[in-house]
Amino acid sequence: MKLETGSGKLVEQQVDTLLVGVPEGNPAGDTADEVNQALDGKLQSALAATGFQGKAGTECVIPTFGQIPAERIVMVGLGEASDVTVDRIRAAWGAGARRARQAGARQIASAPPPSQFGSAGTRAAAEGVRLGLYRHLVYKSEDTNEGDVERIVFTGIDDQEALNAGETLATGVSLARDLVNAPGLDLFPERLAGRAWEMASDFGLECTVYDRAALQEMGAGAIVGVGQGSLREPRLIHLVYRPEGQSLGVAGFVGKAITFDTGGVSLKPPDGMRNMKMDMAGGAAVIGAMRAIAELKPPFTVHGVIAAAENMPSHSSYRPGDVLKTLSGKTVEITNTDAEGRLVLADALTFTARQGAEFMIDLATLTGASVVAVGNSAASLFGTDDALVQDVLQAAEFSGERMWHMPLWDDYRQDLDSDIADIVNSGNRDGGAIKAALFLKEFTHDVPWVHLDIAGPAWSTKEEGYRIKCGTGFGAHTLVTLLEQRAK
Repeated sequence: MKLETGSGKLVEQQVDTLLVGVPEGNPAGDTADEVNQALDGKLQSALAATGFQGKAGTECVIPTFGQIPAERIVMVGLGEASDVTVDRIRAAWGAGARRARQAGARQIASAPPPSQFGSAGTRAAAEGVRLGLYRHLVYKSEDTNEGDVERIVFTGIDDQEALNAGETLATGVSLARDLVNAPGLDLFPERLAGRAWEMASDFGLECTVYDRAALQEMGAGAIVGVGQGSLREPRLIHLVYRPEGQSLGVAGFVGKAITFDTGGVSLKPPDGMRNMKMDMAGGAAVIGAMRAIAELKPPFTVHGVIAAAENMPSHSSYRPGDVLKTLSGKTVEITNTDAEGRLVLADALTFTARQGAEFMIDLATLTGASVVAVGNSAASLFGTDDALVQDVLQAAEFSGERMWHMPLWDDYRQDLDSDIADIVNSGNRDGGAIKAALFLKEFTHDVPWVHLDIAGPAWSTKEEGYRIKCGTGFGAHTLVTLLEQRAK
């Protein structure tokens, strides 16, 4: 699909569909008024008949009665004009593009988003249509009834750079979605490392992959321990982006990538295991972000570190009561083999800190407790550095990725004390997301750090805006936006 700028009037475009975003209470005003006049007032009449008022999250399809080249108009609501944000533009254009495809669109001409947002609005609209049209069809045996949109031209905009940037970022998020949606049978640690290697090769990133032998030699006993129950051996993936000019700092992005999680010996119930191919969503977000970073070229050195393993029950699995020695030298008594994500992250955080990271952000589908606390549409955010926390929250708000700042109460740490090792991997159930974050804090080596528990928003069961069912790619957008905003 091509995204391009176009000149001339919207109603004169040689396409089959027009896409128009309108504020609430004025659905036939501004840009839409041009269309209404070309249809001799029929647009306004049709909108009145459908009851469409431009409320946020609503769309409608109106025929053009053969009076202009386009066959149909897709109207998308932006809500009250004073409430419009960059993310609302992203959501409206995503929903509108998907509705247009469902109506049979192959070529779309879009009216410009609200002008007060400038390049940011144009970029958001481009991201929206790309992400809203995303589909994962690899495992479909028959073609879908919906064809593909081939071209979207944005009229009244002379900002191809913004469209390109939006497309780049959306492609990175889409890569993360692809990885999350792939079943564990096809995407195990070695193959995930291969996908990362291919991406790095294509976009000029450095990539080093550590296999089980290398991890053992390194001393990364936590990753090795989690992965030892599977025939699919673990991997640590290290991606590096280096800017061409002066680097403004060194970032470390760390992702949990349990390519399938049965819970190990502490076996999950069947309902809790069904979607556990998505337990690598944190690692997928890092890989997707690194792809976008390679093209957008922010002035930071970035280390993307992905700890990949498959958590399986077998005669060789690690067990409750075992003690694992981590890369940091600290020992962990295992109380629950289903608390494996924090173990692989412990080694990955130590590894990242040793690369000279000046700040670290980890992403992980870590705890059900986070979902209980903030629901399925938000991530729990924990951090040791107030400035970094605020920067991440600001980037997340711009990206439309909801996050809530959670506490790191030191007195909860005592529930992780072990009689025989330095720490246990899982304490009692209350405050589970906090205690998981306190566990990770032990391995941050005083580097400013933020932990994102994305157990809820990494997976979606509904479509809305530019979000789709299944893997969402949550977190990738925020990581890229954080670097862009810090560069300013």
